[in-house]
Amino acid sequence: MVKLQVREKESIQEAVRRFRKIVERSGIKKEMRRREYYEKPSETKRRARLRAERRNQRARKLAR
Repeated sequence: MVKLQVREKESIQEAVRRFRKIVERSGIKKEMRRREYYEKPSETKRRARLRAERRNQRARKLAR
């Protein structure tokens, strides 16, 4: 959970900007998008496998 204490003499715009940065850094936004729709476990595994294959291909290209 993200908490934000508004500082003295801080405008609302500055506080909202700080809040957005904190939320972005904490990964809450990314997690919300991921949970927006149900994904079957097989789809999750498939996506992870494809990501690993791409990572290995890039590593092989760089090693040459």
